[in-house]
Amino acid sequence: MSSSNDPRLPQAGASDESLLAAHEKMLGKKPDEQAHYKLLPLVLLFVFSGIIFYAGTYLNHFSGNYDPAVFDEHGHSASGNAAPVKLDPIVVGRKSYEQVCSTCHQSTGLGLAGVYPPLAGSEWVTGSEERVISILLHGLKGPIHVKGVAFPGAAAMPVFGQVPGSGYNWSDEKIAAVITYIRQEWGNKAGPVTAEKVAELRKKEGDRAEWSEAELLKLP
Repeated sequence: MSSSNDPRLPQAGASDESLLAAHEKMLGKKPDEQAHYKLLPLVLLFVFSGIIFYAGTYLNHFSGNYDPAVFDEHGHSASGNAAPVKLDPIVVGRKSYEQVCSTCHQSTGLGLAGVYPPLAGSEWVTGSEERVISILLHGLKGPIHVKGVAFPGAAAMPVFGQVPGSGYNWSDEKIAAVITYIRQEWGNKAGPVTAEKVAELRKKEGDRAEWSEAELLKLP
């Protein structure tokens, strides 16, 4: 029998390394990886920290000073009624013109020879505001002369006003905006037209048929 296995003899003490290895084996732990850290947890830490910082900054900026009345949908302004937004008549007039009027008079305002009279440089546009308002309110039919040029076969001008038989039923504000636009576009230099003036003429002229050139020339 080997003396090294004899229980009656003192056995050699176990080393520290063998004890640590035995413990790690029993506990199922992996050996130390020499303090090497995984990159993913650190990246996630920075990402979530950034999100939390952004959320805090956003909340502070749009908190309304944390006043509970700021987001009260049933609350009323303490400073009185809000003033209505005033639209630029040139912008409104241009949009309406491009949507409807440019089909005949073209985007250049030059019209179509022999059929649709030009608006650029037209005395009907830049002259009497009462005449041009009347044309849009109740329409125009029959021959007409523009800048000395006859348009004997001119197509009828539609009725745009809020009057019986109107195909468009434009408001006084919309008509005023379109007229103001064409009186100041393509080199035209005429003053604006107000919705109040359009309403005045609509009441004055009442229910009537389309205008003729001869009738329009009698207007001031």
